[in-house]
Amino acid sequence: MRVIELLSPKAICLHLQAQNKPALLGELAQTLSQAHPGISAEQFLRTLEARERLGSTGLGEGVAIPHGKLTELSTLVGCLGVSQQGVEFDAFDKKASHLFFALVSPESVPAFHLKALARISRLFRKAAFRAALLAATTPEMVLSLVEKEDI
Repeated sequence: MRVIELLSPKAICLHLQAQNKPALLGELAQTLSQAHPGISAEQFLRTLEARERLGSTGLGEGVAIPHGKLTELSTLVGCLGVSQQGVEFDAFDKKASHLFFALVSPESVPAFHLKALARISRLFRKAAFRAALLAATTPEMVLSLVEKEDI
């Protein structure tokens, strides 16, 4: 499974407006719902919020990977969001997060969920990749960057 398989132009939001974690999770949930209309934004939001209550998914270096599991899904879904202003996300390095990858998977495939999380976090380790995402101006540019990096 490649990260690019989880994304489409509808699953990319380059201009997140939220200024706090709850609002940001709402924007990501809305983006997920637009890309996957069979699941409501409220369902996605409840899933992401439930995981955040267990502990922050802010990794540091400006990256957060909110994630969770949802019974109603039949396959893994994801969305990528960019916040130029940054949002305090309780990251380990205490810095604001700018890049967000929300991942939601069916409860029935925990191994795929963990593999996807590992693959996504590996992508975001590279400073040049993070900088390129922040500079991207279209969803297609983001998809191209992810496809080139996700080998």
